[in-house]
Amino acid sequence: MSEYFIYLITALATAGVIFRPFKLPEYIWACAGAILLLIFGLINFSGFLKGISKGTDVYLFLIGMMLIAECARREELFHWLADHAIRFSKGSAERMFVLIFGVGIVVTVFMSNDATAVVLTPAVAVAMHKAKIKNVLPYLLICAFIANAASFVLPISNPANLVIFGKQMPPLIIWLKTFIIPSVFAVACTFIVLFLTQKKNLLEAIPTDIEADELSSGGKVALTGIILTVLALLIASALDLDLGLPTAIAGFSVVLMITVFTKKSPVSVLKNISWSVLPLVAGLFIMVEALSEIGLVESLTKILAENSAKSVSETAWFSGISTAIGCNLVNNLPAGLLVGSAAAADHIPALVKSFILIGIDLGPNLSVTGSLATILWLIEIRKHGYEITAWQFLKLGFIVMIPSLLTALGSLWLLNYFEFI
Repeated sequence: MSEYFIYLITALATAGVIFRPFKLPEYIWACAGAILLLIFGLINFSGFLKGISKGTDVYLFLIGMMLIAECARREELFHWLADHAIRFSKGSAERMFVLIFGVGIVVTVFMSNDATAVVLTPAVAVAMHKAKIKNVLPYLLICAFIANAASFVLPISNPANLVIFGKQMPPLIIWLKTFIIPSVFAVACTFIVLFLTQKKNLLEAIPTDIEADELSSGGKVALTGIILTVLALLIASALDLDLGLPTAIAGFSVVLMITVFTKKSPVSVLKNISWSVLPLVAGLFIMVEALSEIGLVESLTKILAENSAKSVSETAWFSGISTAIGCNLVNNLPAGLLVGSAAAADHIPALVKSFILIGIDLGPNLSVTGSLATILWLIEIRKHGYEITAWQFLKLGFIVMIPSLLTALGSLWLLNYFEFI
């Protein structure tokens, strides 16, 4: 009976994260689920701590990114970028849409999808405010969807990639050979569908008479910090190192440098960080650990192995699609840990693992809780006074995610079928 209670508590906690009953924040429901598992003895204390510890690299990564983003916001780097974006749009809302989408690709690929959520989203919100755009949501939605669509171009583009492959991360050349074409299809399809669904909302003219203010010394430090962080992540990825610690070091270094250069107290930066995302992630990892302890990983490994022996292609398609849908139920990071552990066995074909990764990375575009990046995006837009319900996002996510997923998986299947990978 304990297994059923674990599934029940996990399901209810996940539903709480998605729908936020009584408007309680997401982390309350995730933590409540984790604590209930401990109180009722469904996970022992060592398992509870083990679940928390599995998210260490993610916590460090998020702390670093949020510190950098908050420093950039306080030093008005986003205002400066917003001014230039508005001028570059030359009065065209559609041109602004394409510009934001392009920048979103670059930020996601080289800084990760979480960075797109915490760095690009506030910049877009500020730009739209300065341009006095009334319907801001179409531009903000770009940040949410491109964060997941472009998140498997490089290993560093999504922390979930590291969670899934772990020490079995393929060399960069092999990675690009496998995922670059599916990534192109995913990004292109996401752009086409998102643009077509939002085109009717891109009617407001963008002002052309905005002059860009000079970037402050603090803003220059923040910009330098972002560039150095990108370099640090690329180097860490090339050396097969964890990304969390370098990112955290970069974040605290930026805070320290800005404090020295501007003589401003770092307290305001630390106070405005969305610290609640850390217990949210911890709660999700604990619940996955409880599921793992009752043999779910072994069961999934057996299913993958048995079906792969019958048909690798059918298993790959089933795994990719079911993972894409399933990660919206528990978030893609813990789902990646669960499914990635199951697929880590040597006898699981590489094609199946690749389909699973695309499902984990691209599938979260279905719902607001599918990926940590989307949850961070949701937190950021709320900071700026905007809101979208889980149902509104789901309706759009279904239209955007499904064709993107199918074209990405289809292109990968064709590459494998014709033995290009």
